[in-house]
Amino acid sequence: MSTMQIDRLLDTVVRTGASDLHLTVGRQPTIRLHGGLRNLQTKVLESDDMVGLMKSITPERNQQELQEEGGTDFGFAYGDAARFRVSVFRQRGDIAIVLRQIPNRLLTFEQIGLPEMCRDLVRRPRGLFLVTGPTGSGKTTSLATMIEYVNTYMDRHIDTMEDPIEYYHEHKKSIVNQREVGNDVPSFAEALRRALRQDPDVILVGEMRDLETIEAAVRAAETGHLVFGTLHTTGAAKTIDRLVDAFPVSQQNQIRVQLSTALISVLSQVLLGRVDTKGMVAAYEFLVITPAIANLIRDNKSFRIDSAIQTGKRYGMQLLDDHLWSLYSKGMIAAEEMIDKSKNPTDLSNKVHSAGGTLSRPELEDTGEDAD
Repeated sequence: MSTMQIDRLLDTVVRTGASDLHLTVGRQPTIRLHGGLRNLQTKVLESDDMVGLMKSITPERNQQELQEEGGTDFGFAYGDAARFRVSVFRQRGDIAIVLRQIPNRLLTFEQIGLPEMCRDLVRRPRGLFLVTGPTGSGKTTSLATMIEYVNTYMDRHIDTMEDPIEYYHEHKKSIVNQREVGNDVPSFAEALRRALRQDPDVILVGEMRDLETIEAAVRAAETGHLVFGTLHTTGAAKTIDRLVDAFPVSQQNQIRVQLSTALISVLSQVLLGRVDTKGMVAAYEFLVITPAIANLIRDNKSFRIDSAIQTGKRYGMQLLDDHLWSLYSKGMIAAEEMIDKSKNPTDLSNKVHSAGGTLSRPELEDTGEDAD
């Protein structure tokens, strides 16, 4: 299979607006479109095809990493048409590749449905703003939208650390320096340590995956920087618990105090396939740290955060399940998908039944009655 083939495959991805392209031995190339997988009508891939495809797009450094570590990730630009985030890995002794398309066009707050209050929060001079959610929930897109807003309307030095860089930002009113972990700098923690000497106003930490990175991010937020970070958690309360749990027990009280003053918001999101039109829609849980919520964090009462979100509607706060329910009520998403992505599936299943709805998958029924 020649490089011509990868071009044809990538053309298809760009033309259809697919989010991902999966290449693996024993199956036709497959795209993910509006959340579902669809085979492309070409030949079934063999071992040799996969080696050829891998070599045609993988930089030397990453081919070596694949040999040594059994997997590698990198970003690459496909002409002007699109950028891709690529993961190449070994499975059953063969090579498999997944390419995620990164849209070139940055979207606005309205287009991705971000809470209105986010605009005010990104104007803050300091604090920690966390965007969380499972892989593929659109965290990167939400962050890129917020960074681009700052870039367009404010004069700031924006320093990002990403793995890999997905959206490219032009310098506008702000200066944007984007550092790729593994390429420009060895690790997130190292990038953050150095960033503080680079006179930044805004720092984006692609992933807060270890204690050292979390500590550095919180410290940066405390010392007068606006820090954006991501975690793979669902829900605001769980995000705060996850940060605290990363620390040894002896330091947990201290980090709670630090978070109660440094944290300004947690935006937790999931992405769902729409049933009313093609495409996807995001559902958000949105927590804004008020003095009352800061007290809950400090006093280790994160279990009360959900009810505080419910009473904080005037700040634009909302619980994930409430947003999911409103999308379902508007006929935008299917009941099954709402329940799959929810925090309290049993509550929402009961709500569907009370509203006279039905669920088509028996395993979602916990009422003991047969689903019809």
